[in-house]
Amino acid sequence: MCYYPTEFIAAMLNSVKGSNEKIAFYTRYAEQISIQVLPPSINESYAGFTVKGDTIRFGLTAIKNVGVNVIDSIVKNREEKGDFTGFMDFCNKIDTSCVNKRAVESLIKAGAFDDFKIHRSQLLAIYEKVLDGVNNDRKRNISGQINLFLDFENDYNNFEIEYPNIKEFKKKHLLAMEKEMTGIYLSGHPLDEYEETLKIQTNTRISDIVVEESLEEGNDLLSESFKLQDGDRVIIGGIISTVTKKVTKNNSMMAFINLEDLYASVEVIVFPKTFEKYKSLMEEDEIVVIKGRVSIREEEQPKILCEDIKPLLKINSEKIYILIENEAIMKDALKKLKQNLAVYRGNTPVYLCTKEPRKMYAVDKGLWLSEETDTMQVLRSVFGESNIKIQ
Repeated sequence: MCYYPTEFIAAMLNSVKGSNEKIAFYTRYAEQISIQVLPPSINESYAGFTVKGDTIRFGLTAIKNVGVNVIDSIVKNREEKGDFTGFMDFCNKIDTSCVNKRAVESLIKAGAFDDFKIHRSQLLAIYEKVLDGVNNDRKRNISGQINLFLDFENDYNNFEIEYPNIKEFKKKHLLAMEKEMTGIYLSGHPLDEYEETLKIQTNTRISDIVVEESLEEGNDLLSESFKLQDGDRVIIGGIISTVTKKVTKNNSMMAFINLEDLYASVEVIVFPKTFEKYKSLMEEDEIVVIKGRVSIREEEQPKILCEDIKPLLKINSEKIYILIENEAIMKDALKKLKQNLAVYRGNTPVYLCTKEPRKMYAVDKGLWLSEETDTMQVLRSVFGESNIKIQ
């Protein structure tokens, strides 16, 4: 690991193929130590994860509906006939009896054709017609029927695709397709912009709860993780990937949700009383913060028993500082914030700083403010022009 970290991570990724959670964990770990895991590429990827310099190229076997026979056929044609120069060139070079439409669709969704600089939305709109055209042309040539409108030597080789004039899918849609095809997000994560917010509003990463159970034991990568005890209270945050709602014997509703942060995922059990209170948040793709207790049972993955759930609001990178004379007027300062700035609540953290002694106190999240001009004007009028600072 010390001397060949890239090779080591690639080997670990190949050893856990089939486990999306483990692949996601090692991919994130690689990024933490500045090793980039590149997305799948139709011209550079092989069956498994491969090392290229200081980077790792995603393996094609990790893509749904793309079997070993498909990959072997693609790699063989690529090596014999040269790199694919475009989607039309790809369709002409491959053996379409091995590489079917379903596999091509999965490769498009996973981003394997992004090297061609064509929107995935455009490729998904035309790939079936192009493959049908290539197949039909090959059948005609095999039966001796020559298409008089195409060059005998080249057939479809010189045919240029007219892509529809449509926009690319939104980032959220692209990430969802990647997750559908590989089990993980490849070109980003819905929580990337919330990374700092999660650090501030939570006290536990999900990998701290599940990593020792779900990943290989005795691995140096996990040496810094700690073991939580049954009943420990935690605050975790992430995106709800799945929700299963069930009716209890008492005819009440409860839910089992899968919560995923940037590193791992965990099952959260929401009992009827809590469900009734927070049911509006029990939807897929909701980004939330959950307070609860760790439940550890033998031969089961750890779970979280939900006690409280709130939407995760993105915290602004800037902070508002209010200078006051001393600790004795702290309560009065908080009272002024509540009374005068109730309509200016936002996601910017607020800190009270005392002159004597020189100390700084974080204000409760319920009193955080927006960064609007009006907010600053009111703050300065209440606490003094020179006592407000934002940075």
